[in-house]
Amino acid sequence: VQLVESGGGLVQPGGSLRLSCAASGFTFSSYAMSWYRQGPGKERELVARIFSVGGRTNYADSVKGRFTISRDNAKNTVYLQMNSLKPEDTAVYYCNAYALGNGYWGQGTQVTVSS
Repeated sequence: VQLVESGGGLVQPGGSLRLSCAASGFTFSSYAMSWYRQGPGKERELVARIFSVGGRTNYADSVKGRFTISRDNAKNTVYLQMNSLKPEDTAVYYCNAYALGNGYWGQGTQVTVSS
């Protein structure tokens, strides 16, 4: 099983980034896919989730209206479009896959929002 995140980097406040997570080794379409983040000195928190059936999504209140999670089951990839980025969005962003008691994590990608 592999989850490989990409797309992180340094961006100015108000800017945008798109994170990608390429999955392999499991039945991607059957898993709920999520993005978590862990900022400096903070606990890991759920940012957004997209379910396997129907594409229903959940977002943390802090990112509603700014971030959009999506998935492409044909490419085994989940995305996180992040707009209107703020310094408090600075964190390592992790991809997570979960279904029926099985959970997998990626290695994380750093997002830094700073002028």
